[in-house]
Amino acid sequence: MNAETESVTNEASAMAEYKGILQRLLDNRPSGTRQRLAHALGKNRSFITQITNASYAVPIPAPHIETIFEIVHFPTHERQAFLEAYGRAHPGRLQRAQSSRRIRTTTLHVPDLGDEERNRRLDHMLSELAVQVARIVEDGQ
Repeated sequence: MNAETESVTNEASAMAEYKGILQRLLDNRPSGTRQRLAHALGKNRSFITQITNASYAVPIPAPHIETIFEIVHFPTHERQAFLEAYGRAHPGRLQRAQSSRRIRTTTLHVPDLGDEERNRRLDHMLSELAVQVARIVEDGQ
């Protein structure tokens, strides 16, 4: 095995490790945690499946890590193990992300529209609006 192949193998192994940590923690959290996480990240629930399953080559974007830590409530030792594996899987990516602006989660109280589908559509629209506003603000910096 040459050095390049070994590096790719090590990175894939480290990615599987950090995804496994996240998946284990999510499996032990209350029902709805995956949906709350998807909402906080402005993503679909299928994205959460992709970032927690080692068979998908989708890495966790570094800017999402702090939000994931907050929503999933990582214990200190799990957070450290996750960050170490993430650093091995994606050298330098954490440092670049930490130099950018953090995101935060806020709660917005809206009326119940009396229909689950309409409520879901409103929630999605408001999430997308927040993401777009944040992008405009970031682009203006």
